[in-house]
Amino acid sequence: MIWLRRLFRAVTWALVPFILYFGVALLGAFAPQSPRAGVGDAPTDREIILVAGLIHYDILLPVDDATLTNFGFLENAGVPLRHPLVRWLAVGWGSEAFYTTTGSYSSLSASTVLKAATGDVGVMRFEVTGALPVHPRLRRIRVSEAQLTALRASILSDLNATRTALPLSGFTQTDVFFPAAGRFNVLRTCNVWISDKLADAGLTIGAWTPTPYAVTVSLWWNGLLER
Repeated sequence: MIWLRRLFRAVTWALVPFILYFGVALLGAFAPQSPRAGVGDAPTDREIILVAGLIHYDILLPVDDATLTNFGFLENAGVPLRHPLVRWLAVGWGSEAFYTTTGSYSSLSASTVLKAATGDVGVMRFEVTGALPVHPRLRRIRVSEAQLTALRASILSDLNATRTALPLSGFTQTDVFFPAAGRFNVLRTCNVWISDKLADAGLTIGAWTPTPYAVTVSLWWNGLLER
């Protein structure tokens, strides 16, 4: 059974990088990065939502007067921000190759995954939605008005000055893609971006959260899900 032992050894060594990656990601969820917004103490009377997917998190901003003012340029790109039923603006960041061409996990190609893992330009996706029910995948987080203002500003800072939408078909009738700052890779994923935005808004969150599970653990550990 020499061949069986060799096969077992080969599989074990092949799994080592993945074990290390997810292990360090879990540690990164517990190790806090310093909040970067000097927003001070204030009542947490506002709410944002983090939407948890299988491999990706999105941020949902309440569509209020400030959001309409800050993100009004989205209307020129076809996003119906002022529709009477719209309540939330969903924002996500990710790899252009992966984010803009993958409608479902079944359509993933090896070349797309490889490009995203090794380095790809970043894009941001915007979409609107109506009122949302209570659901386990909707992580509702209480924030102050100042923190919400800082979060909007941080998201906007990742868009280029022209704020011109990419000529790409979205996945729904209301979503659009924009070029965004930063490059996506296996160390800086969409979930790391989520934590960076929360830190920019003055919230305590994990230092490195490349997976959705790491984000969720960090939210729980830092008490954000209970506020």
